[in-house]
Amino acid sequence: MNGTRHETPRTGTGTGTRTVIVVGAGPTGLLLAGDLATAGIPVTLVEKRPHRISNLSRAFVLHARTLEQFDARALADELEAMGRPLDSLRVFGRLTIDLTTLPSRFRHLLVLPQYEVEKVLERRAVEAGVEFRYETGVTGLHQDPADDTVTVEVRGPGGEPGTLRAAYVVGADGMRSTVREAIGLSFPGRSVIRSAVLADVRLAEEPETLLTVNANGDALAFLAPLGDGYHRVIGWHRGRDVPDTEPVGFDEVKEITRLALGRDFGMHDARWMSRFRSDERQAPAYRVGRVFLAGDAAHVHTPAGGQGLNTGLQDAANLSWKLAAVLHGHAGTELLDTYQRERHPVGRSVLRSSGGIVRLAMARRPWTLAFRAAVTTVLGRVGPARRRVTGRITGIGYRYPAPRGAHRLTGTRVPDLTLAGGGRLYEALRGGRFVLITPASAPGAEVYPDGGDRKERLSVECWASGRRTTVLVRPDGYVAWAADDAGAAETGSAVAAHVG
Repeated sequence: MNGTRHETPRTGTGTGTRTVIVVGAGPTGLLLAGDLATAGIPVTLVEKRPHRISNLSRAFVLHARTLEQFDARALADELEAMGRPLDSLRVFGRLTIDLTTLPSRFRHLLVLPQYEVEKVLERRAVEAGVEFRYETGVTGLHQDPADDTVTVEVRGPGGEPGTLRAAYVVGADGMRSTVREAIGLSFPGRSVIRSAVLADVRLAEEPETLLTVNANGDALAFLAPLGDGYHRVIGWHRGRDVPDTEPVGFDEVKEITRLALGRDFGMHDARWMSRFRSDERQAPAYRVGRVFLAGDAAHVHTPAGGQGLNTGLQDAANLSWKLAAVLHGHAGTELLDTYQRERHPVGRSVLRSSGGIVRLAMARRPWTLAFRAAVTTVLGRVGPARRRVTGRITGIGYRYPAPRGAHRLTGTRVPDLTLAGGGRLYEALRGGRFVLITPASAPGAEVYPDGGDRKERLSVECWASGRRTTVLVRPDGYVAWAADDAGAAETGSAVAAHVG
């Protein structure tokens, strides 16, 4: 790709006091690096793999909240054109979750292979000026409190050692994270599904639904289109527990599919097959000093609900604007403490919800089957319970903790809004800006009491309606501050405190 660099690591690459090293060029690392570079922060992205986008990923779903984040980066429309929308989810074979009622511009989930998302994010990162170092593995790191930097030890394409220095390092290097190990963090949890199979196959019979998934207590299977005439199959049989290195046979894939889905859809011409395991694990902390974890390096979940990729992308969206604000001097380092407070509980919630879905789907004992039937009945009949579950799966239902005494809206996600003049909120968020939404009668100019460059970091908009609340929206689309009938002085003080 034009602009992508393949260089030998250099020793002592400057002071690194305003730079960030991101380790791992998966979706989480690419989004984070692209955000930082767009904000004017020098970024080096280190990836041990050669420069190629892998098509072996298991993620196929972008949920509404992730699509909103892509909208704030002017990428959602492109991804929507590439993928296929699905406006409902089928759970446990009986319960249908309707997504058309979501309070979002994106009232659906988008079926799109992860590698297509990575292509778009890599292009954006290259265009923003991210320095890529492929075939470069991290072998260790050291934090030096004397000069506020982190030294990363690496090994380049030819095996040559080198070092890189930066103000901060983010490990987005997956479940077997070298960064996590280097900072001494454990990764407690366990394997939930062992010896699952993956395969890319052609089908003689087209499935009735875009995503086909079912479990019967002994087997589960998932089918999703790849967009090139092939389908990805993910399957698991309770009685088939062999090492991950055991070769996968095509007959095994077909048998698991028939057991779980009732038929194998005439699958043929498998071009690739593999075996994997699915773990539930979470690091006890997402930050140690000047080193952060994001995505699968911080948490891994079962594939149920398609939440893993989406949670990692939300980690990146939360952390990137905070790092940029601190490195530009617009905020104190205490802002970075909020990453742990906001994202660790979300990771824990996703781990529990995805694990719960798998366990209920695979239920076979009478009491677990009865419990699943009860859960299905409650979700089908009780609207608030169903909306809560839908909000968690799609990501739009999470809110972040707010300081004591804060306005009731603080920490809540803001849906896309039509603003006065016809623009949209998520268009105004582009460029990593805060957005202040005021009543139409408010004197917006007074939110810049000291001039400076704050205007570059803040967009002042008005409600299209007659709403009287004043709301300051963070770059990631959550409320930083709000007040009812706020005056100019109060608004100016709040903006100064939050935007810097």
